[in-house]
Amino acid sequence: MLPQDLVASARLRYLGTSAQKARLVVDLIRGKDVGEAAATLRYTKKAVAPEIGRLLDSAVANARQKRQDIDVDRLYVHTAFVDGGPSLKRIQPAPMGRAFRILKRMCHVTLGLGERRASATRPPARAAAGGEARETAGAGTRARPARGRKSPGRAKAAAPATKGARKGGGRKKA
Repeated sequence: MLPQDLVASARLRYLGTSAQKARLVVDLIRGKDVGEAAATLRYTKKAVAPEIGRLLDSAVANARQKRQDIDVDRLYVHTAFVDGGPSLKRIQPAPMGRAFRILKRMCHVTLGLGERRASATRPPARAAAGGEARETAGAGTRARPARGRKSPGRAKAAAPATKGARKGGGRKKA
């Protein structure tokens, strides 16, 4: 169900890919500005990305059609979700007269665009805050040592013996 405060929405039905594969791409653009989302889709190496890019363009066109005075630079992907669709059932012949079932899955993709307020700026980047949080995390009472790469010699010494070596079984060396 779409929220009521959306500027525009668009729906792509019967997309010929599984919902799981489409969700990977839709999750990349949720919450982003329209221009940033379009650039992300343009350079995403997934087969479904161009289809979702056309859906995003359709949603922007719907917003322009609905309100001619809309500022496209303030639009962002407010809602984005993927629902499963019908599956085409096919049969793959198998050895000895058997048959394997093939499901050709489909999905429905829905995008809803919202408009950011003119006074509200973009939210602060989390990367800067995350770096500060990592620096102050070591000052706590239960600070962990910094994790680095293990040296090759240390990794071999710390590795547990194999199951066969512990029980004394396995091949005997001649």
